[in-house]
Amino acid sequence: MVKVAVVGASGYTGVELIRLLLAHPGVDVTCVTSRQNAGEKIAAVFPSLLGRIDLACDPVEPALIAVKADFVFTALPHQSAMEVVPELLAAGRKVVDLSADYRLREVAVYEAWYARHTSANLLAEAVYGLPELYRSQVAGARLVANPGCYPTSVALALAPLLRAGLIDPATLIIDSKSGTSGAGRSAKVDSLFCEVNEGFKAYGVASHRHTPEIEQTLTDLAGEKVIVNFTPHLLPVNRGIFSTCYATLMVEKSTLELVETFQQHYSGETFVRVHPAGSLPNVAFVRGSNFCDLGVVSDPRTGRVIVVSTIDNLVKGAAGQAVQNMNLMLGFEESAGLMALPVFP
Repeated sequence: MVKVAVVGASGYTGVELIRLLLAHPGVDVTCVTSRQNAGEKIAAVFPSLLGRIDLACDPVEPALIAVKADFVFTALPHQSAMEVVPELLAAGRKVVDLSADYRLREVAVYEAWYARHTSANLLAEAVYGLPELYRSQVAGARLVANPGCYPTSVALALAPLLRAGLIDPATLIIDSKSGTSGAGRSAKVDSLFCEVNEGFKAYGVASHRHTPEIEQTLTDLAGEKVIVNFTPHLLPVNRGIFSTCYATLMVEKSTLELVETFQQHYSGETFVRVHPAGSLPNVAFVRGSNFCDLGVVSDPRTGRVIVVSTIDNLVKGAAGQAVQNMNLMLGFEESAGLMALPVFP
């Protein structure tokens, strides 16, 4: 059994990691950390874990974590992750980082959208952890930057079209929605029940921090510089990402032809499900799972294609994808611990 640590266990992503790891046949959770809950039992912080784990939260001390675990998930806010990841790597531990600190390859881009980077020397070796696109690189990495939730949904939606040269990369418009858990567990006025319930709003318009991450991956796929219009919205639901992506087709394609393209592209991919023509995804159909559901429609009237993509932001958009990356890094079956079907209704 591989000893695993969850650093930053008191957030929504942290508890989701613990939930998934407790069902994994090849690992043992031996360390959980939290700055604000140090000394408390993690099952007291999250009663959903009662009877399944008896660990108390340790302080966030890299030397202690490295003694207790062989593999580490860092589920910390940006800037906080880069304070501990270098020490964990120096101690010989493999790391999947769920913050934004190692996702962007260029220091200047990270600092323009986030803050000053204090371990920029690690950016060149950090592998972007979207297995369906970068599987071989992930398998050989010691540091994987787990993608953001919005970028995951968008990259998987547009990869078949960009790789096949079927769309004009200069025409991409991305309209995305997220459940409130995407805002984290700390108290914020904008995510209070009365602020969210029975409402629907855009935020971060033309300024959301996931924009450069989306553009970086789509540029890889297109083989040319891609700039997008990306608008996120807040849904009054706990979980889910719903992304609708629009692009101009370079060649005329019917919906049936496009569905076939997607099915061929993701043939053999366990966690990407392509809906048949006439069926479209719903966030309710992926809740609690590591699946990304895709639906595609051709609009001959406008010459455009519309792709709908849904994921659970806490699973395929965070903790589930992190476990998927761990499986590749440690040589486990890629789907180990992740095959639970969505919870419905």
